[in-house]
Amino acid sequence: MVLRQSDSEPPCFTDPKEEALYWKELAQNYIQKLQDVKDEFDEFQEGSRELEAELDAQLEQYEQRVKDLLSTKTLILEENEILKQKLESSQRESYIQITSLQDENKQIKLANEEMTKYIRELEQSNDDLERAKRATICSLEEFDNRLNTAIERNAFLENELEEKEELMITVQRLKDEARDLRSDLAITSNNTLSASKAKVTAANQSSVDNVDGKNLSTPRKSDKSDLEKNYPNNVLLTNYATPLMKNISNPMTPSARISALNIVSDLLRKVGALESKLASCRNFVQDHPKNGKSQSFINTPITDTPRSTPTKTMMTKNSNLVANLVK
Repeated sequence: MVLRQSDSEPPCFTDPKEEALYWKELAQNYIQKLQDVKDEFDEFQEGSRELEAELDAQLEQYEQRVKDLLSTKTLILEENEILKQKLESSQRESYIQITSLQDENKQIKLANEEMTKYIRELEQSNDDLERAKRATICSLEEFDNRLNTAIERNAFLENELEEKEELMITVQRLKDEARDLRSDLAITSNNTLSASKAKVTAANQSSVDNVDGKNLSTPRKSDKSDLEKNYPNNVLLTNYATPLMKNISNPMTPSARISALNIVSDLLRKVGALESKLASCRNFVQDHPKNGKSQSFINTPITDTPRSTPTKTMMTKNSNLVANLVK
């Protein structure tokens, strides 16, 4: 039996066999422990190699990851710098834009105020223009009425001028006819006087003079009756003045009235003188019938001559024109 005092101190043996056995067992134990330790060491080495390989692989992965992260960091830093620059530029632009917008806003406010004032002024001017328009419309209506009145007056004056021209033409025709009649009367009177002078003797000169004085002093009723027989146009002369006296009270301009009265008086005076000359010539020829040719010429009614028909037509037209003019 081996007595053990401690593990560090060998026990005290009484028997050498026991001591040898002890040391043998101890050596086997240590050999077993060594073998275990070797096995553990081998396992540890193998595990450490595997661990080292894994760590190497992980290290490579971590290094690659670090490289990737570094490259990513570099890219991110570059992007960050770019973004910073963009941000700064955008801030500057936004500041400039905000400043310009503020200025524009101030200008728009000022313009809005000016436009408000301008709109107010436009409204006032619009009111003034509307009042002026109403006044202009009233004045235009008045002017239109005046213009219509003036147009009517001008048309009336044009009609009067046309009638005046027609009357002047008629008067000229009457003058021409009167001149022709005077020439005819002169020829007839010359023929009659030459025939009477050839046949009348000196002894009957005093009686012829008395007869001439008697014929000149007697009233001309027979002359008038003969003239009315041979000159039925005298009826037109009486009818000619009748509508003039009836319509003389109608409204008419003074100038037109004066011109119409002057024309009518001139015509009446000329026609009366012509009739008196014709009557005296007829009486003289009837009192001294010396030539049959002249007698037949004188006794022939003037209405049968070619000159009587246009004279009657013109006098009728003249009377109608004067009546219309006076109306």
